[in-house]
Amino acid sequence: MILKKNVGYVDSIVRVVVGASIVGIGLYFDSMWGLVGLIPVFSGAVSFCPVYRWLSIDTAKPNVERAN
Repeated sequence: MILKKNVGYVDSIVRVVVGASIVGIGLYFDSMWGLVGLIPVFSGAVSFCPVYRWLSIDTAKPNVERAN
């Protein structure tokens, strides 16, 4: 299965920052809920979101390749 990128550059940066913040808050409060932050970090890192695919949303610019 090939995962077509559907998360744009700015969207992926926001996901990584917000996800890292959630992980940090979870570590600070010693909560397992911080693991939820790994989901946006991963989807931002690979530029693919399965929920976006399900909803037919695409924030990536068409015909633009970027190195990961």
